[in-house]
Amino acid sequence: IHQSPLQHASSSSSSSRFGTRCGRRRSPSWRIGTHSNDSNNNNIHLSRSSALLASSPSETSTDNDVVNAINCDGDDDATVENTSSKSTTSTHKKVEDDEEIVSNWPQMDDLDKRMIKIALPCIANFAINPLVGAVDLFWVNRMGNALAVAGQAAANQVFSSAFWIVSVLPSVTATLVSKANASGNQDDLQDAVCQALLVGLGISLVGTALMLKYPEKILSSVLKEGAPALQYAKPYLFIRAFAFLPSLISLIGFSAFRGTLDTSTPLKISAASNIFNAVLDPILMFTLAMGVPGAALATLGAEVISAVTFFVLMMKRNMIRWSKLLRLPSWAKLKPLLEGGAALQLRNVALNLTFLAVTRVTQSLDETGVAAAAHALAIQTFQVGGVVLLALSVVAQTVVPNELIEKVDESTGKRTGGKRAAKNVVNRLMSWGFVLGVGLGALQLLLLPMLQKSSPLEEVRKAAVIPSILACVYQIMNGLVFIGEGVMVGCGNFMQLSLSTAAATLAALISLNTLPKAFGLTGVWMSFGVFNSCRLAGVWLHQTKNGPLSESALAEG
Repeated sequence: IHQSPLQHASSSSSSSRFGTRCGRRRSPSWRIGTHSNDSNNNNIHLSRSSALLASSPSETSTDNDVVNAINCDGDDDATVENTSSKSTTSTHKKVEDDEEIVSNWPQMDDLDKRMIKIALPCIANFAINPLVGAVDLFWVNRMGNALAVAGQAAANQVFSSAFWIVSVLPSVTATLVSKANASGNQDDLQDAVCQALLVGLGISLVGTALMLKYPEKILSSVLKEGAPALQYAKPYLFIRAFAFLPSLISLIGFSAFRGTLDTSTPLKISAASNIFNAVLDPILMFTLAMGVPGAALATLGAEVISAVTFFVLMMKRNMIRWSKLLRLPSWAKLKPLLEGGAALQLRNVALNLTFLAVTRVTQSLDETGVAAAAHALAIQTFQVGGVVLLALSVVAQTVVPNELIEKVDESTGKRTGGKRAAKNVVNRLMSWGFVLGVGLGALQLLLLPMLQKSSPLEEVRKAAVIPSILACVYQIMNGLVFIGEGVMVGCGNFMQLSLSTAAATLAALISLNTLPKAFGLTGVWMSFGVFNSCRLAGVWLHQTKNGPLSESALAEG
């Protein structure tokens, strides 16, 4: 997601196109420009994949327009920008260009190489968090107390759910930054980041205050009143509450760098802060005998280090300015962020309602904490494999809006990018999702005995076997779901994504009310399957029926 320092897509470079010529076929052109039949009008003739302005002495246009950009913003219409007021004489002729035929399946061609270059640091970045989570789980398990594991897992889930419910800003910020970066507009880029930080500050203060004032009410969403695990969950949540602001700053920083295609900087920040967390865990938990609160303190310290580093680097990269941070933005500039955030808010609520319901049902399966500890172990298996697929989802969120912006080589008049190019990227990403999902699921099944050794409790390992197997199988579906939903975000179809997720949540809640009664913890994981199946149906509808990159929409365009 972050491959280089802040870059601007140059309109004079055609190398930013994500696509390669794998085959060629003749394709009719269509016309964008005036609707007059007068041959003196300066009409632009475009093929599906690119546009070439070719000179011909037989046709002369006296219009005083020099067209240098066609911007697609996710709608079906294209806007031609006139950026010259000079009267010029230009010659154009209708060009029947060849449409690029790009294979849907991975070919290790230029398209794959470009995406891999962006994806690898992103994958490594995403891999760090579940690995460090595995380290936390490892040390808490070393306490030899299933209730401690259950309490820490419950409090961590509550914090994560509360945080993600309100953290709609990063997804919208990444899309806005990506579009601003692709068009070379530094002022809009700064506006997007600064506005996200301002809104994030207010959200974080409210979130922290609520967690500090009502910890028992918040924990009651996953733990029954008087549950034995509460003695471990409350102190952990109290400390983690202070991580609300630094966590949001880090996430906004991550999204800002991601929007500029800098995939290496966040990786370095995340690696350094999480190494600090991993080293501090055993020191605080056992050397200083702090137990579960020690794990929370280590995580808080890592979040603060990450937030400070992101903020300093964003200042140095000119992504934020104090003058914009210290004044309230205008409604016109704030509106896209809030509208996109409001639409995504429904999705975040739906997602976390599902996760909270899963946690609550799991915690209620038994009073010993074995089911909850086994669930935490299965979730860890699920996350370690799914991190690659989740990283590709974020790549889709970044690449698609960049690719939707058409760019022009001023020397040749060749246009790159646009909806057809973005569709090629989407098809290839979805294929990668399927291939990697199958591969990762198979690899996890082979490594399952090793992953289960993170718990010293035999009863926990036995209870986690079938859920862990299901977690491996679900990776096939995850590859398609995660990337498909990333495409929705990249296209700016926030409301459609939210409604799709809400429908999946409803199906999951119905399943959680029935399947666990018959199958126990395995029933909880079967409900996960129902949840992701419904999300996959939403992805299919977006890409084939009603999305801006569906074939019907491309044909109309």
